[in-house]
Amino acid sequence: RVEARSMLCLREGHQGMPVIQVRRRKADNPYEFEVSVREGSTQTLHRVTMSVSTCRRLSGEKTSPERVIEAAFRFLLDREPKESILRTFDVTVISTYFADFEKKIGRYL
Repeated sequence: RVEARSMLCLREGHQGMPVIQVRRRKADNPYEFEVSVREGSTQTLHRVTMSVSTCRRLSGEKTSPERVIEAAFRFLLDREPKESILRTFDVTVISTYFADFEKKIGRYL
């Protein structure tokens, strides 16, 4: 049972923009999230983990863990289709594929 049930959902702001829904599944370290990305009539589901220290480093302790995950998915969606995003991963793995991730995530927060 998850004690902190937080959810973040971005509504479609522009035509064709994906809807990203983030739900925290595990509140202790590391955080665990369930993320759905819906675009048109299709949807992908993802399980993402992130340590408390990674969250602090990426956000500068200025935003919620859910917002960091949402920002990470917006970063990814600017670079690849939702179907190409790994189904299960730790947020630190993004830098393996995109070296500029930690430098640019601030633009998405």
